[in-house]
Amino acid sequence: MQRILIGLLVLSPLVGFTQGEWNQKFEQLGTSLPTANSYRNASGAPGKDYWQQRADYVIDAELNDENQSLTGKETITYFNNSPDQLSYLWLQLDQNMRSKSSDTPLIVENEMTKAMSGRDIQKIVQEYDFDGGFKISKVTDANGKPLKYMINKTMMRVDLPSPLQSGEQISLNVDWSYNIQDRMPLGGRSGYEFFPKDGNYLYTIAQWFPRMAVYDDMEGWQHKQFLGRGEFALEFGNYKVKLTVPADFVVASTGELQNPNQVLTKAQLTKLEEAKQSFDKPVIIVSEEEARKAEQKRASAKKTWEYHASNVRDFAFAASRKFIWDAQAVQLETKTPLAMSYYPKEGNPLWEKESTKAVANTLKTYSRHTVEYPYPVAISVHSASIGMEYPMICFNFGRPNEDGSYTDAVKWGMIGVIIHEVGHNFFPMIINSDERQWSWMDEGLDTFVQSLTEKEHYPAKPLKRGEARLIVDYMKGDKEGIRPIMTNSEQILQFGENAYAKPAAALSILRETIMGPELFDYAFKTYSERWAFKRPSPADFFRTMEDASAVDLDWFWKGWFYTTDHVDLSLSKVKWFKMEIPENEIENKAKKSKKANISSGEKNQNLMDFAQEAETFYMTETVPSAVSKRFNEFMNKTDDQGIMKANADRNFYELTFENKGGLVMPIILQWTYEDGSVEREYIPAEIWKKNENVVTKVFAKFKKVTNIVIDPEKETADVAIQNNVFPRIENNSRFDQFQNGGE
Repeated sequence: MQRILIGLLVLSPLVGFTQGEWNQKFEQLGTSLPTANSYRNASGAPGKDYWQQRADYVIDAELNDENQSLTGKETITYFNNSPDQLSYLWLQLDQNMRSKSSDTPLIVENEMTKAMSGRDIQKIVQEYDFDGGFKISKVTDANGKPLKYMINKTMMRVDLPSPLQSGEQISLNVDWSYNIQDRMPLGGRSGYEFFPKDGNYLYTIAQWFPRMAVYDDMEGWQHKQFLGRGEFALEFGNYKVKLTVPADFVVASTGELQNPNQVLTKAQLTKLEEAKQSFDKPVIIVSEEEARKAEQKRASAKKTWEYHASNVRDFAFAASRKFIWDAQAVQLETKTPLAMSYYPKEGNPLWEKESTKAVANTLKTYSRHTVEYPYPVAISVHSASIGMEYPMICFNFGRPNEDGSYTDAVKWGMIGVIIHEVGHNFFPMIINSDERQWSWMDEGLDTFVQSLTEKEHYPAKPLKRGEARLIVDYMKGDKEGIRPIMTNSEQILQFGENAYAKPAAALSILRETIMGPELFDYAFKTYSERWAFKRPSPADFFRTMEDASAVDLDWFWKGWFYTTDHVDLSLSKVKWFKMEIPENEIENKAKKSKKANISSGEKNQNLMDFAQEAETFYMTETVPSAVSKRFNEFMNKTDDQGIMKANADRNFYELTFENKGGLVMPIILQWTYEDGSVEREYIPAEIWKKNENVVTKVFAKFKKVTNIVIDPEKETADVAIQNNVFPRIENNSRFDQFQNGGE
């Protein structure tokens, strides 16, 4: 054996000063975050002077099924709760994204390929016979006096005759119309789907009225143009909406129906009341038989459906004579909202079986992890190739084959999109982040809680996002095609991975590995409760998660949200030591012996043989030194003999870890011992504080180790698991076999 001399101070934290570039991965976010103030305090909570604007709407609109257009008029009452005076107001005209003068098609990149579909070519030539965009016919004050306005693409400025002072309110009237687009060739978050076999239309209507832009303490007016990807920033308010449609249409909408006696049959009214008491299964209110009959006729008369909604940030609806409608009650902690689904016969039997159940499951899980669902209804509407969310209502894909058959992929895809879009009621419809600026604040948080919902209610469903292992391929990709999560919505590359999958995986790692469910869940719920019906920023989320948990996470936010680093922790060297006990007394000098170093460098030969001899060391007497002079003041002294006796049979393993990916993470170790037993050990990420690139640590074990693995359960999104194991495995297949318990 090789004998070496080791004093106790060798194991001190002063070792290992050699390091590469220092990138300040553990520096506090500090000035990277906005300075706390009386509107948003340093704990991440709304400050004592927090304010937000309010916009109430009274709307009358008519849907024309003959030419697929919508005409409306609205009265907006705007409350200036800010400390500022406003000389003009900004309104959003999102439909103008489809106008012939829109910037959206001009900024879309495209290229030629050997095979081009008709739709691909259409997108290039842009020769659509469609006159899109709002036609604004009137803007007046409360007395009908015209107000001066100017339209800049998707934004409209209304100039006020006199400044609107802090604490004042103003009402203005807007009349408008627009043509509804066919989503099949033109796409979009709203529009219509045409069914050639029966000649009917199914309308999913959103961004359909001029809406107030946000004015807040962070941006002033948030009037970034709507280019198509970055979604919406909106004010809360109360809505009273009348929707006139053909008399044979069924209307699903944000809000509560105010005139059911005028638009529903007696049988439908009875079924609706029955649904309010049915907690175990949906009640069919409009049957497939009724919907099939309605498809065959065209009513010449009209009906007006009236809906009211309180404290919502937007309003959407769906309408068709094709709708089947079912509903059931959901028991939450104190509330019993109705979960509802509206779908054409083309959605059955899948939609009747799964949709409303998925809505109910979503409300239960999200309410437990965030805030109790506050609204009276939650609706899932089926239309082809769509997944889009609004307060109390969402539009979802998932269609069986014409014969009613469907694959597991279709079923799970449909359930997944319903959970996700219903989940958006919480992020951002209640916890009201700015989607146009920060897509991850709603998409990422929603995707994370979606994964919790799926694991709770659908354990057989394959997860697509929301766990560390599912983000590895993206994280190890070419950095030229990756942007940090903290990137504006319009500049994100690989949108689904960046805004949905990566933040969801990051939060999963926080919950399951770094903070633990108890701490994480309390902090996450605190954030949700603090910012329900308010407008949080990224800093408010980061600060609240730390404030409510006493866990310093600045290193985590910096690495996962502000960089494109990835996780690649390597177990680059292993040394095994045993203490050699002298026959008579502690010897203070080294004795020469044969060499037996089992270092596991990259060139180490093979592999599954840990049965080499250890290096030995002598323990020296603890004596004063320049470093330990202060210990002379103690009257009691170190019991070297006792320490020697206690550690005589221990194995000391010196492990060297390299951070090859740049993203610092905890080191999770699995030790396998000679007797077949296994031990897990968790080293916090703070071990990297003094050296972000290489760290060395000694572990004392009574048992002899035969195998060491970093991150055995793949909890950290490590992209190169082949360097996580010692002794090294020769190839990936053998490593996978080892990970799965094979030989």
